[in-house]
Amino acid sequence: MSRFHFTAIIEREDQGYVALCPELDTASQGDTFEQARDNLTEAVELFLECADESEVQSRLRNEVFITRASRDAAVHHPPVRTCLGGSSR
Repeated sequence: MSRFHFTAIIEREDQGYVALCPELDTASQGDTFEQARDNLTEAVELFLECADESEVQSRLRNEVFITRASRDAAVHHPPVRTCLGGSSR
């Protein structure tokens, strides 16, 4: 049995978490970070079990680059405000 490693991008959205596997363009969600990760793992496993090999190959992206991007504060757009665990004002 082969073991594959895929990327999981997980971000907070409203009251839960959204998880994305960019290599297969597969997504899932969960109430917690761990649940979103586990649900994504299950979604990827189910896709790989059920999909035709040609579909897997057509969706599979071999090179995925994830990096942080930043911008200078001098840009005239207002900064994005994020509030974790409370209300924003």
